[in-house]
Amino acid sequence: MASTSMTDIANGKKPQNPVAAFSGFLDKLKPQLALALPKHMNADRMARLALTAFSTTPALQQCTPQSIAGCIMTAAQLGLEPGIGGQGYLIPYKNTCTFVPGWKGLVDLVARSGRATVWTGVVFEGDDFDYQLGDAPFCRHKPGDNEGKFTHVYAIGRVKDAQMPVIEVWTRAKVEKHLKQFNKVGDRHYAKASESNFEMYARKVALLQVLKYMPSSIELNNAMTVSHAADEGRGAVIEADVVTVQEGIDEDTGEIKGGSTEDAGPTYAQLADQINKSTGRDTADLVLDTARHLPADQQKDLAALIDGKYHV
Repeated sequence: MASTSMTDIANGKKPQNPVAAFSGFLDKLKPQLALALPKHMNADRMARLALTAFSTTPALQQCTPQSIAGCIMTAAQLGLEPGIGGQGYLIPYKNTCTFVPGWKGLVDLVARSGRATVWTGVVFEGDDFDYQLGDAPFCRHKPGDNEGKFTHVYAIGRVKDAQMPVIEVWTRAKVEKHLKQFNKVGDRHYAKASESNFEMYARKVALLQVLKYMPSSIELNNAMTVSHAADEGRGAVIEADVVTVQEGIDEDTGEIKGGSTEDAGPTYAQLADQINKSTGRDTADLVLDTARHLPADQQKDLAALIDGKYHV
């Protein structure tokens, strides 16, 4: 945090206490924040959470106040609390802050609808774990005493009154391959900061696959779009329930480049062709994950194409 006011920022002045300066900045932001928040949340609590994150994360203090404010507003519009609760995180990329929805936040958004429930888990070496997909899916996990690096992550979704759950299981190697494919910021990606961050990323990746088949809402759709953008090292802003995804974050400055509301990507035909040419289920699933810009019905058609090719 470089200063207590926009004038100071322009003149390059430094405050003696960046936390106090940021607290004053948040006080001025509260009226606008209150307008963006859903009824079950309040601006004072959001400001306290943001201040806690700022004061406990030195790298955030190097970010511009505008980018932090934008992230707080994005979190508010999604109805997610940044920080300690795990619903979302304020992640610094040099001098730019990015809001990353956490897997707990996505779970909470599904629960609020009352139409489905989702959950996720992590499997470590020594755990008793078994699962089956297909027309009689199940997932059984009995944690053991040993922990370290996880071997699998899974997510399960159950639509209200549905007979069967939706199950997604990923190996650690598949998660690492996914991160390598979509990471645009190298070692500065938040998933590379620690094993716990990588676990959070892995849980969310599996969960996002399940969410494609769950009843949706504007907030959940927007949270998924913001999450995908953040995981690829791109920023996103929400205006009138429309998410604008930025082009990316500059490697040298950390600043977010310009963007558009249309996240251009491969066509349905191109992705179908890649799936037909794929040599394994994991590769085909990664192709499917690049279809997030397509309509939901086309994504489901591609998923069915994978199931047919690999006889699920």
